[in-house]
Amino acid sequence: MIIRLLAGTAAGMMLLSGVAYAEPVSGAPELTNNALYKAPKLPSVGCELTKGTSAASTKKYVTRLVGCLNKVWEPAIKDFQPVKVIFKEADDKRSCSTGLDVSASFSEICDTEIRVRLANDWIKAKSDLKVFTSIVRTWSGVVTGQSGIGEAWWSMQNDASESQMSQQNRRYYLQLDCFMGVSAKAVTRVVKDWKPTIGTKDFWESYLKNKYSGKPVNRLYWLQQGYKAGKPGACNTWKAPDSKVA
Repeated sequence: MIIRLLAGTAAGMMLLSGVAYAEPVSGAPELTNNALYKAPKLPSVGCELTKGTSAASTKKYVTRLVGCLNKVWEPAIKDFQPVKVIFKEADDKRSCSTGLDVSASFSEICDTEIRVRLANDWIKAKSDLKVFTSIVRTWSGVVTGQSGIGEAWWSMQNDASESQMSQQNRRYYLQLDCFMGVSAKAVTRVVKDWKPTIGTKDFWESYLKNKYSGKPVNRLYWLQQGYKAGKPGACNTWKAPDSKVA
């Protein structure tokens, strides 16, 4: 089951009962010792992605990418449930997660689906960077949801200090970056420089104003970690030293 993570309010719902606030996290095996980290390297899938500048070609691109992500992640997650992509009507700007209207293109998890709103910023773009980044970033939420990581993070209590709570949120969002790197490797996307990726704000980053993204140097570190290893075990941000999650 995909856990819908309302990131805008998650900062006030921190640590699991009994979890130590010491950094790195302790006493939360669903975070620090999740079975996902033992999964082997994800299989590579030749995911041929060609994005034209029409709504039809962009829908085809997104559908193909989500299909590839279903295929490569299925062996890594116990009881994996394939995820469908649903395209919103053109005049439907409402985000299910925030309740806000968003005029630009975006993707998000709603219940057990990835829902996508297409607008001209994705459709007319010759580069696929924005759409690829958004879909793969959203997919990282599928991974944390179906592995139990998202539920454990969501269940955290709010009696830590603000700085500690912020760090735990950064651990979560930096892990999403790392899973992005794993996904990109598995769908055989060639990435030589991740800087354009972190410079492309998706819907959530714009909504949160990068509050929990982490420093650019650490975002690059975790993206590269996931991409280089090609397996989720490289993405255990919960055991990482403070310097890597600042």
